[in-house]
Amino acid sequence: MEETEGWKGDGKFMPTYRIIVDLSDRKLHLLDGNRVVQSYPIGVGTMLTQTPVGEYTIINKAPNPGGPFGVLWMGLSRPHYGIHGTNQPSSIGTMASHGCIRMYNRDVLALSRFVPIGTRVTIRQ
Repeated sequence: MEETEGWKGDGKFMPTYRIIVDLSDRKLHLLDGNRVVQSYPIGVGTMLTQTPVGEYTIINKAPNPGGPFGVLWMGLSRPHYGIHGTNQPSSIGTMASHGCIRMYNRDVLALSRFVPIGTRVTIRQ
């Protein structure tokens, strides 16, 4: 069953966002139901530290985590993996991470405004 809209208590529909990560084209897509509303370039895992495919959810958000994670960390339900900013913007579009999904700092901040904890994340080849 595909999600399309969520019911809000005041009788209005609100968007139900989800994320699809395409490893092959190194893009993260934000969807409202089945409609892509935004796409972002990403960095993914190397051949030795591949980004795991599967179905996950966002379980936490940590602003300013420091180090290589840039301005924001959004942890996934697979331990030790997340969607985050970067202190190496030149790595976006490449296979350079330890398995996480790297984004430009401005992009991960923009994305985080739309995706609450519990948002579904699909990572596929």
